[in-house]
Amino acid sequence: MSLPNGKILSELPSGSRGKVIRIEAKGPLRRRILDMGLVPGVEVSVKGVAPLGDPMELFVRGYCLSLRKQEAANILVEVI
Repeated sequence: MSLPNGKILSELPSGSRGKVIRIEAKGPLRRRILDMGLVPGVEVSVKGVAPLGDPMELFVRGYCLSLRKQEAANILVEVI
């Protein structure tokens, strides 16, 4: 599900940046995503994507984070 002014994090290409709008995940996955620092309002940069497309390497809050595309599909971002 895309938004008029945003996208799903897993759809962003390498080199893109976005601001987290909303976390769609529920339960333990939601808690895990939030605990990693991916909370609404934070900026995230896509540093790279593995050759087979999974996982993604992200830069968020001053550190690198690897996230599976399945998990990133639960994060809505505003492209900046």
